[in-house]
Amino acid sequence: MQFHQFYLSCLAHASYLIGDGGECAIVDPQRDVDHYIDAARERGLAIRYVIETHLHADFVSGHRELAARTGAEIVIGARANAEFPHRAVRDGDTLRLGNTELRAIETPGHTPESVSWLIVENGAPRKLLTGDTLFIGDVGRPDLAGGRGYTPQQMASMMYDSLHEKILTLPDDVEVWPAHGAGSACGRNISKETSSTIGVQRKTNYALRPMPRDEFVNLLTTEIAPPPAYFPKDAEINRRGARALEEIPIERTTNIDDAVLLDVRDAATFGAAHIPSAVNIGLGGQFASWAGTLLSFERPVVVIAESEERANEAVMRLARVGLENVRGYLLMSDWNGATESLPQITPQQLAGKPLAVLDVRRKGEYEAGHVPHARNIPLDELEQRIGEIDRTTSTAIICASGYRSSTAASLLARHGHAHVANVIGGTTAWVKSGLPTE
Repeated sequence: MQFHQFYLSCLAHASYLIGDGGECAIVDPQRDVDHYIDAARERGLAIRYVIETHLHADFVSGHRELAARTGAEIVIGARANAEFPHRAVRDGDTLRLGNTELRAIETPGHTPESVSWLIVENGAPRKLLTGDTLFIGDVGRPDLAGGRGYTPQQMASMMYDSLHEKILTLPDDVEVWPAHGAGSACGRNISKETSSTIGVQRKTNYALRPMPRDEFVNLLTTEIAPPPAYFPKDAEINRRGARALEEIPIERTTNIDDAVLLDVRDAATFGAAHIPSAVNIGLGGQFASWAGTLLSFERPVVVIAESEERANEAVMRLARVGLENVRGYLLMSDWNGATESLPQITPQQLAGKPLAVLDVRRKGEYEAGHVPHARNIPLDELEQRIGEIDRTTSTAIICASGYRSSTAASLLARHGHAHVANVIGGTTAWVKSGLPTE
C-alpha cells in the first residue's frame, strides 16, 4: 500500500492519497487539485476514487474538478444529500484498491453525514482517516449542523456514540489521520501533531477520557467560539460542487470604486505605505481562513499585491474558501494616489509608552498570559465590537506574532481610528524580551 498525507498549513488541512494495485483514492482534496494528479502520476497510480469524509465547512473541496479531470468516482456519506454525481455510502460499505480495503464507518457528530474510513491491509486494520470526527488532542465541534435541524447537544450526543461505539473499539495500534491540525476552527484544542494512534488518543485526548454522556455533551457545547461566517457558505458550495478554478477570472484593474481593498503584503511592507482604507491580511499567515472570516462574499474585492505572482496566489487561496468575488488585482507599483502608513513599534518601545493595549488573540491565548493591562477583543469579533474602542485614544495592537494585529489595526484605521500602532513580533517577542505578563 502507498500512503501519503498532504498538509496545507494556511488552512491547517490534511488530505490523503491511498494507493494499491495501480489505483488510488484521494481523500478530502483541497480546491486546487494539480498536485494530487501529479502525485498519482509519479507513483504510477490511476485516481479511481475521490472520497469526502463530510461536507467541509472551512474550505471548498476540489472533488468535482478532480473527478472531471481523472474520471474518478466521488464517494461521500449518504446523509450528505450531495447534488453532484457520486456514490453514497453507509456504515460497512467498502472500496477496494488491490489488497487494500477502505471500509466506511459512519461517525456523525461533527456533521450528520461524517464518515471515517478504516484502511485494512491484507486483512488487518492499519489506519483510520477520521475527517473532523477525531482530531489529535480533540474532537470535532458539534455546532455546525444547525441549518439541518440538529442542535449542538444532539450532535454532541451523536459524537459520543461515534467515539465510544465505533472508533474506540478499534485496536490501540490503529493509526489516526484527521483532516485538520492546530489552528483549525473545526476544533478548539487540536494538537500540532498531524497523526497519532487510537491508544495514544485514548490516554491523552481530553474528550476521550471516561465520562457519562451528559458530561461529554456539556463539555462539547459549553463556551464554543462562534464559527466563522464563511463556514455555512462553504458547506453549501461543497454540497453542490465547486466550479473549476480555471473558470475564475484573474484580471489586472485600477477600478477600486466600492471595492474592499485587500492588501496581501506582509505587515512591515503594509505599514510603510498602503492605499487608504485597505485591509491587511498577509499571505504569510492563515490568509484564507482570515479572509473568509473577515470579508464579505457579496462586496467586490480588489487584491493589492507587490507582484502578479503574489496576486494570482491570493486569488487562488481566496477561492479555497469560496471567495470568488474578486474584481481584479492592483500592483502597488501601479498606484499613483495617496498612501498612508501604520506605525510599527517593538515590545520595548511599547513598554516605555503610555499607550492603551488591545490584544486581538483568541480568549484562551489571552488568558494564558498577556501584556499588563491589555484589553482582549479577538480579531474575529473586532468589527462587531469596534464601537467599544475609543477613537481618540492612542492604542497599540498586539497578537502572538504581529500578523493578526496588523489586520486588526488596518480594520480600525478603516473605521476612522487614526491613533493605532502594530506591535512587531507580538506577545512572543514581548516574552522573549523578558517583559512581564499577567
